[in-house]
Amino acid sequence: MTDIDRPVLLSTAGRAARIVLNRPRALNALTHEMVRSIDRALTEWERDPAVETVVIAGAGERGLCAGGDIRAIHDDARDGDGTASAAFWRDEYRLNARIARYPKPYVAVMDGIVMGGGVGVSAHGSVRIVTERSRVAMPETGIGFVPDVGGTHLLALAPGELGTHLALTGAAVGAGDALLCGLADHYVPSRALPELLDDLAHRTVPEALARHVQPPPPGELTGQRAWIDGCYGADTVEEVVERLLDHGEPAAKATAETLLAKSPTALKVTLAALRRARGLGSLERVLAQEYRVSCALLTSPDLVEGIRAQIVDKDRNPRWRPAVLTEVTDADVERCFQPLGERELGSP
Repeated sequence: MTDIDRPVLLSTAGRAARIVLNRPRALNALTHEMVRSIDRALTEWERDPAVETVVIAGAGERGLCAGGDIRAIHDDARDGDGTASAAFWRDEYRLNARIARYPKPYVAVMDGIVMGGGVGVSAHGSVRIVTERSRVAMPETGIGFVPDVGGTHLLALAPGELGTHLALTGAAVGAGDALLCGLADHYVPSRALPELLDDLAHRTVPEALARHVQPPPPGELTGQRAWIDGCYGADTVEEVVERLLDHGEPAAKATAETLLAKSPTALKVTLAALRRARGLGSLERVLAQEYRVSCALLTSPDLVEGIRAQIVDKDRNPRWRPAVLTEVTDADVERCFQPLGERELGSP
């Protein structure tokens, strides 16, 4: 297999090892094979004293990674028994936890689009770099799913209710807001990335960063904190929407309309997952909760329908079941958090 055919490119140069996600036509979407390849490399490099730093980036010009291979999940949920998807998530979530605890600097170059599973292999790293091209998001409610890969852990830690806003709407943020929300650590202009990568091979991480980190461009969320914190502090999604509609801020009303187009079930389960994540503490415990939710939603009609509408047929007209928030019961939500017995995620 030539490098052009390999979905993950692994190499070492100087003191740094490098992971390149190499499916640019699919915006580097993660497959199970890619997750396993990354995990094996991390094992090897953890034991290699010559490797002092690990760097992850994406091939192509569009971004690091647009998420998991959701078409495969769609097919498995529609035609299979869900076993393949559950196995993928098990290895993916364990990889997310491993990245967060990796004993060597793990530098994530979050240039361009970074969504879903792309957040999972980057935003848990110890050094997270965004650029003026970065667009970071957890857009799962738009496909009848919920933020996973530790996304509810990260968003639960964001200031105020910013994480709730991003989780429910699936909105993408740029560099300044990614830094504000704790999804990134440093801003580097995209034109400086080649030199930064070269420096990481020959210098310590602090030395390399000192040569390239710059103040980020201003974000947008700071100026919206008042209505975001006020509206998303509600106890239910219905009340969140009501507050947004009544607020008087045009952006708040537009956000309410955005939410009403998402899967009602996904919205309610996402809000519950975020609120519970705040009390769970560790990333590992949140990932275990996310695994329960993900497996439960494999049997939900909204996951197949959402991916169909957005990715397969691309008509952008999903028919959610239930169709409105008031028809999603507390029992429907609670079902997604039930223990899995012997199928629990377990420790990485």
